[in-house]
Amino acid sequence: MKTNIAGRLGHSVNYLLLTAIAAVTLFPFLYVLSVSFTPESEVLRRVIVLIPEKITLSAYHTVFAGLGLGQAYKITLFRTLVGTALNLLFTAIPAYVLSKKALPGRSGLLLFIVFTMLFNGGLIPTYILIKSLGLMNSIWSLIIPGLISVFNLIVMKTFFEQLPPELEESARVDGSGELTTLWKIILPLSLPSFATIGLFYAVSHWNSYFDAVMYINNPQLMPLQVVLRNILLSVQNQSAEQSALDGPVSTFAIQMAAVIVSTVPILCVYPFIQKHFAKGVLVGSVKG
Repeated sequence: MKTNIAGRLGHSVNYLLLTAIAAVTLFPFLYVLSVSFTPESEVLRRVIVLIPEKITLSAYHTVFAGLGLGQAYKITLFRTLVGTALNLLFTAIPAYVLSKKALPGRSGLLLFIVFTMLFNGGLIPTYILIKSLGLMNSIWSLIIPGLISVFNLIVMKTFFEQLPPELEESARVDGSGELTTLWKIILPLSLPSFATIGLFYAVSHWNSYFDAVMYINNPQLMPLQVVLRNILLSVQNQSAEQSALDGPVSTFAIQMAAVIVSTVPILCVYPFIQKHFAKGVLVGSVKG
């Protein structure tokens, strides 16, 4: 009886703690969302707005009225979809090869790969390399330099190593080659790892900003994050008289609307792969 009461009390405390953590986590996002729909006068009066008294879409009108937002969405979607697919391809193949403990020179290759994660050429050599390869003002300059993440490669290699070797031995007995085994046996069993690593790559592509500033000068090739930054700068530079003519919308509300516009699309991806996410991270990182 005492055990049941202690157990229920423990569950109640856990639920209260988890509820408090969830509230603290959701508060910033709710605040950003609320301010983006709130008129300037109400934001100035209430300071902290969680439920707007009056809803306005002026901030979103200002953001979507910015030149090139539709084209920027196309560029960012192309970069995220194609870039993530190429990332998974170029990460899975070397990870599968390096997971074979009989591979000659495996330790040296792993040491070399990890060395590149700790030390890199730096900003200027990378810029000169991209320019020498003729990738300036090309969307491929945003995809090719980051095709393989060493951290993600090691996580995926560890995942492959934990698959039962009997599966591959059975496939070889049935006459299956390495590529057929990888495509028909290993990949279907590795969906949690692929979903997790794919999410890492997709979020990185969606949020990337600095490389586009470095390598892209053509406005038609600017991704979403750069265009939103240009819209925010143009709004901040408006004179007080111009702002008054445009309507009751504050720069702060426009900034919050820009955050929502750039965040919500990638958040919509998470529920579809959430069931694989925890398993992919845990299984792939148990062994180093």
